[in-house]
Amino acid sequence: MKPGVLFGLLGAVLVVSLLAAVRFGAVSLSLHQVLTALSGSPAAGTGTDLIVWQIRLPRALLTALVGALLAVGGAAMQGLFRNPLADPSLIGVTAGASAGASLAIVFGGGTIAGVLGLSLVSLAAFAGGMLATAVVYRLATRATGTSVATMLLAGIAISALAGSLTSLLEFYGSNEMLRRISLWQMGGLEGANWTRVAILAAVATIVLGGLPLQARALNALLLGESEARHLGFGVDRIKRWLIVLVAAGVGVSVALAGAIAFVGLVVPHIVRLLIGPDHRALLPASALAGAILLLWADTLARIVVAPTELPVGLITALLGAPLFIGLLRSTRAYDL
Repeated sequence: MKPGVLFGLLGAVLVVSLLAAVRFGAVSLSLHQVLTALSGSPAAGTGTDLIVWQIRLPRALLTALVGALLAVGGAAMQGLFRNPLADPSLIGVTAGASAGASLAIVFGGGTIAGVLGLSLVSLAAFAGGMLATAVVYRLATRATGTSVATMLLAGIAISALAGSLTSLLEFYGSNEMLRRISLWQMGGLEGANWTRVAILAAVATIVLGGLPLQARALNALLLGESEARHLGFGVDRIKRWLIVLVAAGVGVSVALAGAIAFVGLVVPHIVRLLIGPDHRALLPASALAGAILLLWADTLARIVVAPTELPVGLITALLGAPLFIGLLRSTRAYDL
C-alpha cells in the first residue's frame, strides 16, 4: 500500500474513532447531539455538553495521545534494536513506572500532590520510569559508546528488579493497596481531564515531532551501526536522543494511564507489513494507528459491561495477543 493512501485512510478512521469515543458510553448519545455539543460552547451547561466537554472529549484526546506515543515508541525501539519483538518496555520504563506507582500507593496513599493537580501515584510512576531508563542507559554506555545488546540485557535485568520490588510491595500491602496496584497495572483512562490532556499534548508535540526527524538515521541503523557511521550518522548521539524521546513519551503515558500492553508491540508490526520498513512513513503511520487502536479499545472497555468499565489494558491484551499470534505465523513478521 502506498504511504499516502494509508495516511488518508488512517486520518479518516481516526476522526470516526474520536467521534465514536465521544458518542458511546454508559449514556449513549446520538451523532447529532455530539456534533451539536462540539460545535457549541463548552460552557453551555446542558447535560450533553457536560458529558461531551468535561468527560468524554478529554478522555478521547488523552486516549489518542497515549496510543500514538506508545505505538511510535515501539516503532522507534524496534528500529533501534533491529528486532521486531522490541517494545518500549525493553528500556525499563514500564517496569520502573510500575514500581514507582506501587511505592506511592503503599507509602503515600495516592494523595494529590501540589504539581498541576497530578496525583502522587502519577508523579512517582513517571519518576520511576525515568530512573529505570537512566540506569539502563548508564549500564549500556562505555567510553567506546553505547551497546544496543548491553542495553537490551540491562533492560531485562532492571525490569526484573523493578518487578520484584513491585511484587514485594504487593505482598506486604493491604488488600485495598493490592487492588489499587493491580488496577493500575491493567491500565485505565478514567482519570482523564483537560489538565492531563494539556500535559500529554505538550510532551507529544516534542516526541511526535522529534522522532520522525530521526527516521533517516533509523533507516541507516537497520543496515548496522558500522554502515550507519560510514554514512555519516552520529550513532551514539542518535541512540541517546531516541532513548530520551521514547522514555519521555512512554513514561508520561504510563504515568497518566497505567501500564497498557501490546500497543507498542503490535501496531508497528501491522503498519510495517502494510507500507514497509521506511521509518519516514512508518513512524507517523504507527502513531495514527496506535491512536485508533487505543480509542476503540477504550470505547469497548466502557460499553462492554456498562455502566462498569473494564481496564483498557485487558482489552488491548485481548485484541493484541490474537493479532500478534497471527503475525508470528507469517515469516514476514520478522522482516524489518
